[in-house]
Order: sequence, then structure tokens, then C-alpha cells
Amino acid sequence: MTLNIRPMRKITLVMVFCLFNLFAAWAQKPKFKVIALYENGGHHIEYSKVAKVWLDKLAADSNFTIDYIQNTDKIDEAFLSNYQLFIQLDYPPYAWKEKAVAAFQNYIEQGKIGWIGFHHATLLGEFDGYPIWQWFSKFMGDIRYKNYIATFVKAKVKVEDKEHPVMKGVSPSFMVEKEEFYTYDKSPRPNVHVIASVDESTYVPDSEIKMGDHPVVWTNPNYKARNVYIFMGHSPILFQSVDYTTLFKNAIFWAAGK
Repeated sequence: MTLNIRPMRKITLVMVFCLFNLFAAWAQKPKFKVIALYENGGHHIEYSKVAKVWLDKLAADSNFTIDYIQNTDKIDEAFLSNYQLFIQLDYPPYAWKEKAVAAFQNYIEQGKIGWIGFHHATLLGEFDGYPIWQWFSKFMGDIRYKNYIATFVKAKVKVEDKEHPVMKGVSPSFMVEKEEFYTYDKSPRPNVHVIASVDESTYVPDSEIKMGDHPVVWTNPNYKARNVYIFMGHSPILFQSVDYTTLFKNAIFWAAGK
């Protein structure tokens, strides 16, 4: 009996082609989606511009997607359900829409989204006629903004938890060339897990505006959502630091659960 193997070859080729297409489609599917809330004006606009360029390249190279918003008007439960990570990119914790406040608090408390906050996210107090967001203050370690170094300083940041995933590949200590370090009414340390702190003895030029114990990178394990706050986020020259960009990149993948 003679078998006609040509149809079988065709079937095999079709199956291989289909499997290849399915694999290619799977490989191209974004790993996760990020929403970044940023300021489009004020003192931090230059930081935001450079951060967006860096984030867009990282997203393209690492196969995730990132969208940007400049206010909280769109934020509600349905909106946040599209994303796995929320980046608060130099955006203050006040003047948020009520529905955005409710949705954000719920998603953080229920662990439905990861969060990374930068710099302005701890501007906690009464500003521009708005009251302090008490929930956010507690989220940040039950702190309130007190003062800042308006003239800027160069300083050394010391890593305290070298084993934390956000510090993989980051030097044990690294210099921040220009920053307006905030001080708070008290250290958040008793209420959060401190990952890094600034050595105030290294301020150049020296400043009398100091805290003593001065954390600058921390996470709050009392909330289900993976979260990390990174104070440094004023000057675009931060993106010239390999340590800073490594920390930023690590934080994205850790907070997104990847």
C-alpha cells in the first residue's frame, strides 16, 4: 500500500505555522500595563520630561505598556482595572477628585495594583487650600511635610536593605548630585520598612535643615499592594545616574509583581 504523504506534510506545515504565530503573538503581548500620573508644569516639569523619555524606552525594551495622565479626572475603579502598576511621578497628594481618592485607596488596600511614588508624593500638609489627605499620610508612614532645602545640596544615599529586590545591582551608597531633601515632622521609620536613607553629614553645601534619621526610600508592608516611595525626583540629572535608573527599573518590576 502506498501512502500519499504530501497532504500530511501540508497539514504539518500549517500546524507549525499556526503554532509559530501563536507563540509570536504571546511573546508580543505586554507583560503588564502602567499608568503614570505626572505634573505638566511647575518646578518638576523638566524631571517629568526626561522621565517620560526614559520610561518610554524602558517600556519598549522590556515589553510593557505605559500611559500618562496629568490629573486625576479619569481615575476611578474601572480606569484602574486596566493597569497593574500606578506611578505617582512627582504629583502631590492633594487636589485629587473624590472618586480618584476612593478608587486609589481601595486598590492599594486590596492589593489590586502596585504603586511607586516619587518626591512630591510626600508633600503632605495643607497646601493650596486643600486639607491634608490623612489616609495618604498614614500610607507614607504617618508623616507630615515640614521643610525642604530650597537651595539644593549634593548628598550620599546609603542603602540599608541591600537584599530588597529594588536594590539589586545598586551600589551600597551613591551620590545624588542635586536635591531639595524634604524634612518631616518625624521619621517614618517606626511605621515603614526603610530601604535607604540620606547621610545628612555629606550635604554639600552644608544645610541646617536636617532630620537626624532621614529615610528616603521605603515601603509600607501594612498594605496589600506592593509599594515603594523614592524621595529623589526633582532634577532631570538623576537620570544620568546608573544607580538611580537601576533603582527605578527594579522598583517598576517589583511593584508590578514581575
